Amino acid sequence: MKKKMLFVVSLLFGLLLINGGLNKFFNYMPVPPDMPAEVIKDGMALVEIEWLMPLIAVAEIVGGLLLIVPRTRALGALVVFPVMVGVLLTHIFTAPSGLPIALVIWVCLGWIMYENREKYLGLLKA
Repeated sequence: MKKKMLFVVSLLFGLLLINGGLNKFFNYMPVPPDMPAEVIKDGMALVEIEWLMPLIAVAEIVGGLLLIVPRTRALGALVVFPVMVGVLLTHIFTAPSGLPIALVIWVCLGWIMYENREKYLGLLKA
């Protein structure tokens, strides 16, 4: 049962990331009208660095795809980890209204990483 739940969580998390990454390329989701001005300002600053938004989008898409496949899930979690740090910090400092959702996503990422902890041990040994 735990494996099935982990698969569903990983699938939903992966699809969320793929959707977010594709939206960065195709802009098919409208910006909410009540978006805080600081979030818009920060977003425009990211767009000014021409290569950064495509890099984040590719990391989200590739990481999302890797999370869906059980064999590559540990690698996918590592790929999306820096993106998720940015999401968490954005919601802590700029848009606290989205913090509960960001925390739920972090719990999902934490569970995925915890379940794959044996795969990370080789990275920690000197």
